[in-house]
Amino acid sequence: MFPILSRRTVRERMLLNRAFSVSMHRITPRSSSLRPSLRPSPRLNLVIRPLSHGSNNGASSTEPRESMPYDVVVIGGGPAGLAASIRLKQLSSQKGIDISVCLLEKGSEVGAHILSGNVFDPKALEELLSHEGGEEDGASMKWTQALLESQDSYATPVTEDKFVVLTENGGSYHIPNVFLPSQLHNEGNFIISLSKLTRYLGKMAEEKGVEIYSGFAADEVLYTPEGAVRGVATKDVGIGKDGHAKDTFERGVELLARQTLFAEGARGSCSETIINKFNLRQENGASEQHYGLGIKEVWEVPEEKFKKGFVQHTLGFPLQSSLFDKVYGGSFLYHQEPNLVLCGLVIGLDYENPYINPYQEFQRGSLIRCYRWKTHPAIKAHLEGGTCIQYGARVLNEGGYHSLPKLTFPGGMLLGCSAGFLNAVKIKGSHCAIKSGIVAAEAVYDSLTSGENAEEKTVASSGEIDPDEAFTEVTQYSDLMEKSWVFDELKEVRNCHEAFSKWGVGGGLLYTGIAAHLTKGREPWTLPAPVGSEAGHKTDSKATKPANEFQPINYPPSDGKLTFDLLTNLQRSGTYHEDDQPSHLKIKPDVASVPESISLQVYAAPESRFCPAGVYEYVDEKLVINAQNCIHCKCCSIKMPHEYINWTVPEGGGGPQYQVM
Repeated sequence: MFPILSRRTVRERMLLNRAFSVSMHRITPRSSSLRPSLRPSPRLNLVIRPLSHGSNNGASSTEPRESMPYDVVVIGGGPAGLAASIRLKQLSSQKGIDISVCLLEKGSEVGAHILSGNVFDPKALEELLSHEGGEEDGASMKWTQALLESQDSYATPVTEDKFVVLTENGGSYHIPNVFLPSQLHNEGNFIISLSKLTRYLGKMAEEKGVEIYSGFAADEVLYTPEGAVRGVATKDVGIGKDGHAKDTFERGVELLARQTLFAEGARGSCSETIINKFNLRQENGASEQHYGLGIKEVWEVPEEKFKKGFVQHTLGFPLQSSLFDKVYGGSFLYHQEPNLVLCGLVIGLDYENPYINPYQEFQRGSLIRCYRWKTHPAIKAHLEGGTCIQYGARVLNEGGYHSLPKLTFPGGMLLGCSAGFLNAVKIKGSHCAIKSGIVAAEAVYDSLTSGENAEEKTVASSGEIDPDEAFTEVTQYSDLMEKSWVFDELKEVRNCHEAFSKWGVGGGLLYTGIAAHLTKGREPWTLPAPVGSEAGHKTDSKATKPANEFQPINYPPSDGKLTFDLLTNLQRSGTYHEDDQPSHLKIKPDVASVPESISLQVYAAPESRFCPAGVYEYVDEKLVINAQNCIHCKCCSIKMPHEYINWTVPEGGGGPQYQVM
């Protein structure tokens, strides 16, 4: 039997072990070719040795792990996981049966790994907060004001909404909003920092009694002998690069639950394990998920450049130069109070040309073009004279309705972007994530508090999980989601992404206009190929074509004012990982020869270009993995030839330290 300690004992140990994570470390970015010229950036020297139960001489990953039981464990401190946690505690208060809730977040703090555009649709958040009651706890305060007071972060109402087609010669064409799908209209929406919003929600969750453990990564999904999910285990820490335990070795902790909610975001490592183990895509007849890579900067700009509430989305330059180009993506630019400009580029990872470098396309375009993206008049006018203060990147789901897996399995469920609830046409997913968290919480609470002696069976009441209780599959969650506005919204544009893939930007825009204005998802056909066909199984990795079908792209040097080299920008992400630990980016044993024999030889090493953190490079035709640079975007696990990288979690607290993303 694994030892089950009191929650207080393990909590105290976990809180002590994460103490170093609150220091805002910054990375010295690594590149074999550039390393000699780099200098360490400032870091706070705080060293706290984890509490250990003895010498590491006997430490082993086979030692029993301590365990803590809960009614519900939530994996991921994003909008979906936090909404679920808050709603569970609201229901506990309103209905009189308390359930214990634990949330695990791999970032050093809630919000540290959260990145989004973000023009925010508030309807799901307002629904969540509508369940609050009483003036005494500030529930009547409008969330925008509460966010400002809690996090010193503005929710800026959208005042001007433009959709523009850029040309490579510096021109731009405004598409009137009347011709755009209604889902692209932003009246009533707000420009926010999602990393700040999650910090605000995290504080609210803790005040309600949710136990939040940030700085701890869920490394392993735990199963019952019958195959149901029974919780997760955090990653062992204090293991050196050589695989041996250091003096600081500490075994991970098992967090056991009657229901485990996976809300890790797009391409979450535990979520992908669950999807594959239970064949959730096949069970739902779903196509493969497709992804985009979002690259973002935040700028402080002079007062005369700031346009409060301005929103601009673009197509065309730099990703498309004709109506038939099939590279899916575009750019965004938002003005958030007090003087911030949030700008970025999103590119669909189903692009074919292995020479495309998404970071360079975002920064500056190619030498053959008259303009670079940031020096294009429609962009430069907003940034000139400003200062870039933060950089980051993250993948996002683009498959939509047809790529949704089965949402539930024995012992748990998928929430938010772990399931794929992002509306690529609307360019939003946070509102869907929050709604999925609300629905999941209501279904789980009903399941765990119904039946005879329900209150006595709760871990909140008994302190343990009833060994005779079966780990149920709460299918009510799927039923309620299918009846929600989330499914209505996704179904309305269900064929649009595939239209861009089949017919290019021109055909995609035309089809999207027809679908949004007329058919609204009721077309008697489905564009994605049915599951079982080759196209239905075509991943973004398989979309890449051999390099000999394309010409290399030469990108101009950065100017250090509007455009930046990658390693300089990477420091603005605040990324840090403990140096002496095994790489969390692991080459799969069955495709170990792919990097040098296929990726380099056939595709001209696309990983050296698509990674927005400079993690992968080839030195003397040998792959070098600079894992410390990783910003946890997950792109490599998607776009690698033969998907040869297994993205696993590093020690908790590592990764980016986003503040205003």
